[in-house]
Amino acid sequence: MSAGHGLRSRTRDSFSRPFRKKGTITLTTYLRTYHVDDYVNGIAHKLYHGCTGRVWNATKHAVGVEVNKQVGNRIIRKRIHVRVEHVMPSRCTEEFRLRKIKNDQLKAEVKAKGEKISTKRQPQGPKPGFMVEGATLETVTPIPYDVVNDLKGGY
Repeated sequence: MSAGHGLRSRTRDSFSRPFRKKGTITLTTYLRTYHVDDYVNGIAHKLYHGCTGRVWNATKHAVGVEVNKQVGNRIIRKRIHVRVEHVMPSRCTEEFRLRKIKNDQLKAEVKAKGEKISTKRQPQGPKPGFMVEGATLETVTPIPYDVVNDLKGGY
């Protein structure tokens, strides 16, 4: 008999809870609030498992998540409703938020001094040059290859 192609087929490892993480779900999972435009990870269906999506709707027991799905050579934006047990807040925008807070503090400090500052991210430039002290130079020349002597000692 051939293998089934059902809703949860081939999900033995992907849907199973990790070692020592089985049992009842913590209450924070249910008490967490999701707002529109929040990013979430998870999503129960095997096609979207581990994907990051954006909340577009929040109901009493579920959240509407917008996820990108690749179909052939194009990417379609799918809107699905997922229960809150299957999603968790994403940390994909954490660095951006921290950078925003840091930039605001820098701008406030500089404004108090009456100066201007650029908060744009700059690519890392080349490393600064330096001189090597105490090293001696050695000239290396190749040894000339002698075909005649090589044939005598060969086969």
